[in-house]
Amino acid sequence: MVILGMFVVGAMALLGAPLFVVLLAFGMLGFYSVGVDLAIIPIEMYRLVDTPLLVALPLFTFSGYLLSEGNTSTRLVNLMQSLFGWLPSGLAIVAFIACAIFTALTGASGVTIVALGALLLPALQQAGFSEKFSNGLVTTSGSLGLLLAPSVPLILYGVVAQQLDVGEPFTIVELFIAGVVPLLLMLTLLSGWTIWKHRGGKIPRTAFALPTVRAAMWDARYELPLPFIVLGGVFSGVFAISEAAAVTALYVVLSETVLYREVPFKQLGRVMVESMVMVGGILMILGSALAFTNYLVDAEVPQSLMLFLQTHISNVWTFLLLLNIVLLAMGALLDIFSAIVIMVPLLLPVAVSYGIHPVHLGIIFLANMEIGYFTPPVGMNLFISSYRLKKPLLDLYSATLPFMLIMLVALVLITYIPQLSLWFIN
Repeated sequence: MVILGMFVVGAMALLGAPLFVVLLAFGMLGFYSVGVDLAIIPIEMYRLVDTPLLVALPLFTFSGYLLSEGNTSTRLVNLMQSLFGWLPSGLAIVAFIACAIFTALTGASGVTIVALGALLLPALQQAGFSEKFSNGLVTTSGSLGLLLAPSVPLILYGVVAQQLDVGEPFTIVELFIAGVVPLLLMLTLLSGWTIWKHRGGKIPRTAFALPTVRAAMWDARYELPLPFIVLGGVFSGVFAISEAAAVTALYVVLSETVLYREVPFKQLGRVMVESMVMVGGILMILGSALAFTNYLVDAEVPQSLMLFLQTHISNVWTFLLLLNIVLLAMGALLDIFSAIVIMVPLLLPVAVSYGIHPVHLGIIFLANMEIGYFTPPVGMNLFISSYRLKKPLLDLYSATLPFMLIMLVALVLITYIPQLSLWFIN
């Protein structure tokens, strides 16, 4: 009976059934097979909902959706250009930084490509960058920023990892701090390669002018305090994460509807619905996955996986190599939220057994997801860019390859030098 049920659920998955339905069905079959009352599943879902940290997810998601409705992307690019346009290949560096910040604020790679792609692509080409380079930059930079607070995937990893209660305890604030140096490493390597590639003064610079900087800062005057309110409040201990999310949402509503007046009040309901549909999907997947994960724990699947790996892989360096290969494949095949709720419960206990800190694993995990977004043949950024920029997929494959190699170098350094992520942990 159980075997037949698994075949049916497998067929449902192949036919396109929603992920949460598949996970929930497998969890129910698993508990049924060992005689556990199925009431355990709604109990697990309630335990998830009762997590105080989870309040931050819908609030940060709503804030990101609302920011993308206004002209935040234009003001951000103009500000970065006024500050960094004087550097060699300055506009490309502006693009890297602007995309990273916008992705962190909105929590979605696709939103960054859609919002900033139309701004950056013609500007890059007009500045003298080749079409191939410009396409590759816009496609790959869409996922930069997943390691920067208040990235929703970063928070979600913390929620899932803390539910498992394995390894050394950590806070979301520590995750936020841990992501800063790896992100700076990625930006530095990408910028350094870009400057070297366009050496010789081929790309004109924009002269640094205080009046231009002041004008750009004035245009973005209501958004500039946002990082200081969120990060300053969290790191100083004034706000908990959930409180920072609430303050962020309130501030963004006021800035976009009252101060800038770019989003009418009557549109707030639509933005709320769209953002909460996204959050609802995440929570359904997360609740179902945790119920399924509990069955796997009861069935000692992580322990069996751990024993198998420790029998065949005694070296932590080899395990990390295998981990990156698996995560890159998952990043290309699954959306980031599904990958987190499916893979973290399986991988975290195993990683801890090899002495890997949960915070370090989180940074490795999300760094892989960043690259997975544009990994051929099915990385999500490739399809979004193909649609938004109206470019063939094959052209984007070749355009993103150099950027992918640079990001892989950064990934190797992040993976094998834990202090890049854990420098603040004694």
